[in-house]
Amino acid sequence: MNLERYAESEIPTVHGPFRCIVYHVVGEPPPPAGTGQEHMAIVRGTVQGKGQVLTRVHSECWTSEVMGSLKCDCREQFHAAMDRIAAEGTGVLVYLRQEGRGIGLGNKIRAYALQAAGADTVEANLALGFRDDEREYSVAAHMLHSLHVKSIRLITNNPRKIEDLTRHGIQVNGRIPHVMAPNDHNRFYLETKALKSGHLMDFQGKEHLPEQADHPIVEGMDAEVLKVIRKYYR
Repeated sequence: MNLERYAESEIPTVHGPFRCIVYHVVGEPPPPAGTGQEHMAIVRGTVQGKGQVLTRVHSECWTSEVMGSLKCDCREQFHAAMDRIAAEGTGVLVYLRQEGRGIGLGNKIRAYALQAAGADTVEANLALGFRDDEREYSVAAHMLHSLHVKSIRLITNNPRKIEDLTRHGIQVNGRIPHVMAPNDHNRFYLETKALKSGHLMDFQGKEHLPEQADHPIVEGMDAEVLKVIRKYYR
């Protein structure tokens, strides 16, 4: 895969000024026809030739970041990462167009319909014929290489992200936890990510999740779904 770095500008934001660098996949139709293949590096300070660069690799979430959906914590994660990078003075947020954990916006809404009927996020993706997480991070690695970043400290809860970036030649020298406070609409989703997808989020003993030991029951769940849930909440 080849990426072309074709647009760049500094933009003032609520988090302070950031340099925005847009890439697209070579071989795809040129923008705007190929905007689905555009990705952005949001950069603070000078990262070229630097090591231990504070980095967040973030996948697009239209429902949360545009609509303000409460079903996930993506919007909060995005803004918390921007704040952290701004406070440090140097860092990169790599923004990837991988909506819905890589299944796309339409399938994400289909998955939400299945969740409303009682499935969790992993069960819904599997029911639609996808893996629990279809994202990949070779594009992010190419972008970081193009910025000449020597090594990173990654803001993430997802060990798969670390493994994938490492496999593509990125030196990850540390992980910074990125756990957001849950709400009543995304609590089950976050628990499922920890229990089934291996995300490193330990809610034990936290006052905001007193029901962690109980398996969640959603109206409309059938017997098979309940079996799966009880398996993971024993």
